[in-house]
Amino acid sequence: MQTLTLANIYELQGLKDEALEIYKEILKKDPSNTDAKIAIRRLSGMRKKFLGVNKEMKDFFVKMDDKVEFYEFERWLLKSWN
Repeated sequence: MQTLTLANIYELQGLKDEALEIYKEILKKDPSNTDAKIAIRRLSGMRKKFLGVNKEMKDFFVKMDDKVEFYEFERWLLKSWN
């Protein structure tokens, strides 16, 4: 079953193409689904902007286990987007 939750999980795991396909399927079934529209725009832009994955930060994200690490990752993420 394809849901926004499953697409979000795929997205968090770095499986952007899979997440994008789910969002597109959701939008086909419900053209008024705002969350799917926003996600499609976001992922389409990300795919153009980022060609690779920062493996070191991906591994750090997967292994985070406390608030300090979360805030460190958040700072890195915000810095990367600017």
